[in-house]
Amino acid sequence: MVSENRKARHRYEILDSIECGLMLMGSEVKSMREGKLSLDEAYIRVQKRELWLIGSDIAHYKNAGMWNHDPRRPRKLLIHSREYDKFAGRAHERGLTLVPLRVYFNERGIAKCVMGLVKGKKLHDKRQALKKRESDRGLQRAMRRR
Repeated sequence: MVSENRKARHRYEILDSIECGLMLMGSEVKSMREGKLSLDEAYIRVQKRELWLIGSDIAHYKNAGMWNHDPRRPRKLLIHSREYDKFAGRAHERGLTLVPLRVYFNERGIAKCVMGLVKGKKLHDKRQALKKRESDRGLQRAMRRR
């Protein structure tokens, strides 16, 4: 696991998710292997039947010299066309959003991004989720004491 978008689970209700590849430069891959990736403000945009990861921040790789990358450049997501039709079409029709949930390297060493089809939560939904989480923690503590 390189990075996880923890705020997405709080801000959005995740309806569906899918794994897709990332098109990266060499210095970006090396920086990600050091764990220098932030998905806090990242989102996915559809442009000309392509998916682009926008707003993610991959820090400079210190040993790259003058061949370093732009930390906040848009990165293309690689996905099969039938998966694109399923996800991007649903996002466009219903007013849903595509958000990166986590980025990791698979067993072959290839960078993958788990993209989620999400719906924004209202303020009262967020409060309700916090109350439920707190009550569950209280129950777990009570069960440990016995």
